[in-house]
Amino acid sequence: MAEPKEEPFLDDVEQAEAEEQAVRQEDDAPPSPEAEIEDLRAERDALQDKFMRALADAENARKRAQKDRMEAENYGGSKFARDMLPVFDNMKRAVESATDEQRKAASALIEGVELTMRELLNVFTKHGIRVIDPQVGDKFDPQHHEAMFEAPVPGTKAGEIIQVSAQGFMLHDRILRPAQVGVSSNTG
Repeated sequence: MAEPKEEPFLDDVEQAEAEEQAVRQEDDAPPSPEAEIEDLRAERDALQDKFMRALADAENARKRAQKDRMEAENYGGSKFARDMLPVFDNMKRAVESATDEQRKAASALIEGVELTMRELLNVFTKHGIRVIDPQVGDKFDPQHHEAMFEAPVPGTKAGEIIQVSAQGFMLHDRILRPAQVGVSSNTG
């Protein structure tokens, strides 16, 4: 039978154990005052950094919450407001469609509808909703107007409003509905 060979990796294991023992002895030795002070300074700096980050995160969260609260306050009812616009439009169309004869016969009814429209506009204004009321001849503004059609109309310039189909509405600084207009397409 062959003689067992010595394995070189066993020497490596013994050396690693000896090094680990030496490190343990160094860790057990009391640190020098300078090293202890340096460790405490490093720990203090790390804790101060964590504190400053937590403080900045809290401030950012406060600002975000305040912004979200303001947005909810200003724009939270935008869906309801948008849903109320057709009510205003229908009331306006009803009043505008009444003939002089109908106005005389049902003056109290027409007056009641007009008062209701004014009150609705007052409520809109109270809640930051304002009317975009372009006039024929105004310049088309794509930020506030929606072009429903283009037509060449003599005596007008390109981009000029030639007809207003429906008023627009803004909620504070946001468009609820652009004014619906017809625009001149004249090139000269």
